[in-house]
Amino acid sequence: MSHKSGFVTIIGRPNVGKSTFLNQVLGQKITIISDKPQTTRNNISGILTRESSQIIFIDTPGIHKPKHKLGEYMTKEAINTLNAVDLILFMTDGNEPFGGGDRYIINELKQVKAPVFLIVNKADLTTDIQRLEATINQFKAAYQFTGIFSISALRGDNVERLLGDIEQQLPEGPQYYPADQITDHPERFIISELVREKVLHLTREEIPHSVMVLIEGMEYDEKNPRLINIHASIIVERSSQKGIIIGKGGSMIKEIGTLARKDILHLLGNKVFLDLHVKVVKDWRNKDYHLRNFGYTEDL
Repeated sequence: MSHKSGFVTIIGRPNVGKSTFLNQVLGQKITIISDKPQTTRNNISGILTRESSQIIFIDTPGIHKPKHKLGEYMTKEAINTLNAVDLILFMTDGNEPFGGGDRYIINELKQVKAPVFLIVNKADLTTDIQRLEATINQFKAAYQFTGIFSISALRGDNVERLLGDIEQQLPEGPQYYPADQITDHPERFIISELVREKVLHLTREEIPHSVMVLIEGMEYDEKNPRLINIHASIIVERSSQKGIIIGKGGSMIKEIGTLARKDILHLLGNKVFLDLHVKVVKDWRNKDYHLRNFGYTEDL
């Protein structure tokens, strides 16, 4: 029996459920899930190994009109993946109308050769079926999709069927990664993303996307080899944001640490001591030096 393998990129407007889908497929959280748009900043690879195939998913930042240098980098990153994959999943929110952002993505898709599946997500939340059908017809009129799927990434509806069709589209190829590996990102990166997710979740509208988490140090405890000490800095752009993250009497940063520690424990399988500090780096998203320093770009 032949073995298939290949690279599949997930693109779409911000907040359509790309990260939720990837986490559902892998059965483990490796990407940020938030109801705020543009939470995914890097192209995260998730690796799904099945008996007859290995699918390497690339979860891209939501494609949007950039407002700052970080936004430019994110959009460029997402578009760059389109020419380097075997299949493209264009994910949309079934409850949102066809809009300018979708047209922008479709214009980019017209420049690539890879087959494209239209993935209509959040199907379980759809109440107006006629409006949904009309929206899908607009997508079909704008682009010749290889396949169209209606799914719920959150509940897993139709995801297994979609995976079967993805496998059929992939070329014959080797197993690129060990069967038990689910991402090609180092643990430090995933830990920083888990902490950042908790910041966004707990601070809600008060902290915009001007937050970054750096893992300053990570080592086994000298006295307890089962304990991993992690030292992390939460980077913000303004002093007022620092106050919000620390909270009254340190209450907010303590809660961020408690929730993040649970996810990190699940990821590493070890007891974790998480030491969090907050630093202010003014306007870091618009400065090439800081973007490079935080690992975002070699050349913007």
